[in-house]
Amino acid sequence: MRKTERYRVTKANSLWHIYKTVPFWKVVKNFIVIQLARYMPFLSIKNGLYRKFLGMEVGTQTAFALMVMLDIMFPERITVGKNTVIGYNTTILAHEYLIKEYRLGDVVIGSEVMIGANSTILPGVTIGDGAIVSAGTLVHKDVDAGTFVGGNPMKQIYSKEEMDQRKQEDDF
Repeated sequence: MRKTERYRVTKANSLWHIYKTVPFWKVVKNFIVIQLARYMPFLSIKNGLYRKFLGMEVGTQTAFALMVMLDIMFPERITVGKNTVIGYNTTILAHEYLIKEYRLGDVVIGSEVMIGANSTILPGVTIGDGAIVSAGTLVHKDVDAGTFVGGNPMKQIYSKEEMDQRKQEDDF
C-alpha cells in the first residue's frame, strides 16, 4: 500500500472540493511555473524554478527532461535526489482525487535514479537510490534501491543483486 493520507468527502466527488484542499492562486502560480519549466532547455534554471517557486527539494545535477509534468497542486511534496534523470513526458503526482475521498502522499525519488519516458509515478511512492524505471511504467508501489522495474502493472525485472552481477559481467 502506498503511503498516503486519506480525506473523506461528502455529497459531490472530491474534485468538486478542490479549492477547499488547495488555494486557487497557488494552483495558478504552480501551473504557470510548471508549464514554463516543461519547455525550459536549461536544466539549472528549470531546477531553480522548482526549488524557489514550487518548494521542491531537487538534488544537484538532476535532469528533468522536456515535458515532465509535476503535480500542480502539491509539488512541494516531491523530493528528487542528486544526479537523477526523469525521462520525457513523465508525470509525478502527489495527490489523487477519487469519488468519495482524496489522497495526498509524498513522492521520494532517490539519487542516481533513471526514470524512463512516459512513466507515471503515483502519490506516496518511494524510489530508492540507483533504481531504474523502464519507459512507460506505472509506479504504483515503492521501488527498492538498485532494482530495475517496468510495465503496467509494474513488476521487478532485476533485483539489486542481479543488476550488480550484470554490471560486473559488462566490465569484463
